[in-house]
Amino acid sequence: MAVQQQLHKPTGAFVGAYWAVLFIGTLAYLIGLWNADMQLNEKGYYLTVLLYGLFSAVSLQKTVRDRMEGIRVTGIYYGLCWTSFGLAVLLLSIGLWNATLELSEKGFYAMSFVLSLFSAIAVQKNVRDLASMGDDDEVVLADVEA
Repeated sequence: MAVQQQLHKPTGAFVGAYWAVLFIGTLAYLIGLWNADMQLNEKGYYLTVLLYGLFSAVSLQKTVRDRMEGIRVTGIYYGLCWTSFGLAVLLLSIGLWNATLELSEKGFYAMSFVLSLFSAIAVQKNVRDLASMGDDDEVVLADVEA
């Protein structure tokens, strides 16, 4: 049974909230790194993992959305996006597991990392929705299978 689905333009408050969450999560992570009592190479590791995670999350959201919309994405790139996202999370997990940090510090880094990745995905979705809709308030999509 086919059903028509309407996609509404994200509100300014919704878009702004996710940009704020991305900024807050990333800034909190970076401030924590700046103030951490770690060697510079450790700080570099955690910074690189954050940047890798943000990039992989945005890239994964884009490829999943492309496939949903019927835009051709090669299987190898799709697989690399999922692998990169998983590796970023795994690298942070391994780093925190082996770190000589207090448990509360480990939780802080984990939560700000997850918050940053989640909000990066939502920001990418909002940017794409706004770009695809232009000035229209809503777009009627093709029939969707229920």
